[in-house]
Amino acid sequence: MSYITRETKGAEGGPLIVTFHGTGGDETQFHTFAEQLIPGAHVISPRGDVSEMGANRYFRRTGEGVYDMDDLARRTDAMAAFLKGKVAAVGAPRVIGLGYSNGANILASVAFEHPQIFSDLILMHPLIPWTPGDQPGLASARVLITAGQRDPICPAPMTQALIAWFEAQGSETQMLWHPGGHEIATPEVEAIREFVG
Repeated sequence: MSYITRETKGAEGGPLIVTFHGTGGDETQFHTFAEQLIPGAHVISPRGDVSEMGANRYFRRTGEGVYDMDDLARRTDAMAAFLKGKVAAVGAPRVIGLGYSNGANILASVAFEHPQIFSDLILMHPLIPWTPGDQPGLASARVLITAGQRDPICPAPMTQALIAWFEAQGSETQMLWHPGGHEIATPEVEAIREFVG
C-alpha cells in the first residue's frame, strides 16, 4: 500500500512522528507543526486515499458519525502495513501518532488492531462510535486525547467512553478539554507540546 506522503528525514536516533489530517485536509496540515514539536524528529504525513465529494479522508462513511466498518477494517490494515514498513526503515525508538478528527479515528483504529506500532498517541477530537475489544498491547502506550466540550461532531460522552477504554487497557492516559467545539484550540496545542516534551 502506498499513499501520497510528505516526509522529513530527522536526526539519527530521533523519534518518528506520523501525522493524520482531518477530513478535507492533506499531508501538509500538521507536517510543519510536527517538525516544530521535536526538532530533529523524522516526520511522515500520509494523505487519506478516500475522496468524499472531493474531501480527503482515510475511510468511508455513510453519514456523520456512521462508518463503513468493512471499509474501515480494510483501510486500517492497509495503513498498518504501510506504517510498519516506514517504522522499520526509520528505526526510531519512539513512534508518535498525531491525528485530528478523521485522522484521529484512523490512528485509533490502527492502534486498536496493531498496538506495537505507536508508543505515543495524540488523538484530537476522535469519534469512535463502537466499543473496541480489549487490547493488552496498549498497556505501555501513552495517550493524549483533546476535545471540545461543545463539539457537535464528537459528543463529549463518546469521548469520555474512549478515555475510559484506554484507561481500562492500562494506557497512561491524559485528557484536555476546551470549552468550544470541533476547532483546535490553543490549550490543545500547549497540551500536545507538553505531552511530547
